[in-house]
Amino acid sequence: MTDLLTSIQLALDLPAAPLATTEAGALPSAFAVTELACASMGAAGQAVARLLEQQTARLPMVSVDRRLASFWFSSSLRPLGWSVPPLWDPIAGDYACADGWIRLHTNAPHHRAAAERVLGQAAQRTAMALKVAQWNAGELEQAIVDEAGCAAQMRTWQEWQAHPQGLAVNQEPLIAWERFDARGKSRWLGSVARPLAGVKVLDLTRVLAGPVASRFLAGLGADVLRIDAPGWNEPGVVPEMTLGKRCARLDLKHANDRQLFENLLRDADILLHGYRADALEHLGYNATALQQIAPGLIDVSLNAYGWSGPWRNRRGFDSLVQMSSGIAHAGMQSKQVDQPVPLPVQALDHATGYLMAASAIQALAQRLNSGHAGSARLSLARTAKLLVEAGHGKQPALREEQPADQGLLVEQTAWGPAHRLLAPVTITGTPLQWDLPAGELGAHRAQW
Repeated sequence: MTDLLTSIQLALDLPAAPLATTEAGALPSAFAVTELACASMGAAGQAVARLLEQQTARLPMVSVDRRLASFWFSSSLRPLGWSVPPLWDPIAGDYACADGWIRLHTNAPHHRAAAERVLGQAAQRTAMALKVAQWNAGELEQAIVDEAGCAAQMRTWQEWQAHPQGLAVNQEPLIAWERFDARGKSRWLGSVARPLAGVKVLDLTRVLAGPVASRFLAGLGADVLRIDAPGWNEPGVVPEMTLGKRCARLDLKHANDRQLFENLLRDADILLHGYRADALEHLGYNATALQQIAPGLIDVSLNAYGWSGPWRNRRGFDSLVQMSSGIAHAGMQSKQVDQPVPLPVQALDHATGYLMAASAIQALAQRLNSGHAGSARLSLARTAKLLVEAGHGKQPALREEQPADQGLLVEQTAWGPAHRLLAPVTITGTPLQWDLPAGELGAHRAQW
């Protein structure tokens, strides 16, 4: 974990510091997934510790539980007497093409419709497999992307290194920082127990990285308001990811909702967004406009494939980036099987989420110190590069989950009661705790 942690600390401009970890073992993978979980969560915890040191002159200790970190990279929710809806659409997944493999991402109805415009409708995977088998992978990927859908051909790491987008990602930093002259609120309203109390976070993100970030910030006392478009839903992850947040809906293509959004933005301290690179620009909210509306705003964003290169505006998700960047191919080779083998969890999403949270906390510390605003940009593809280059040594299996790994309190979610796993990060004097249970998208008003 040392190299991963050092790389993350450098990217965050955090002082080099060891991280205490408990337990042993790792998730089974060709890659250092558990180490990435510990390093990204631990760095987020260290960012909190440095914020507290800046404000109180005392530096708390930070530690990470390897088992709990690994489990949280999958899910933290343990329903009591009910089940979370399936994560995947029935036809989402990996398919054999005439010359290789491709992954179709069809969870959103409009993404499934895009794939079916190219391939024809299919109710089940077996029917879709027959259609996909007639295509070459690269041609099908491009055809679906041209229809505004989501698909990824399986490439090797070497092929990705030679690809124009892989070359572009290689030139990008793990976190791209920018400072603004605009000045914002610079008074700390928090405490050691709730360091982000009084901090308003406007969350425009969706599955999964951005919601991971805002969930972490909410656990530190931030007031998180998530905004979704009318009709958007992600039922398989909402119970997991809305913990601690209020959720509202706005349509930024309508004048009245734009006015509401800009009013929210004026009072926000942190904006999280995970749209394609040019999406907010098309709506009239580029970086300059955001600072004009909300001077001093901390702007933290991510996309799938990086911020430069021919794919900077391509739709993408963790599972697709794993296919594109060689991760699924390397897993296949490691297991000596004849089909793609992804990571055991969506580690690119989760790790990028904790890096986003750490970036937001670092930028907040800078603003409290100097008054100046800042932005940070991250991508799943750049996090993939970090993971691939970390290597992996063999580790024993993690101990299986036990009832004692769950918190004692029962969370009354919108779907029924549930337990949460204990928090994987320990910051002395600063417990991660959430004031609101998980709830439905659009359940609240668009107001602070």
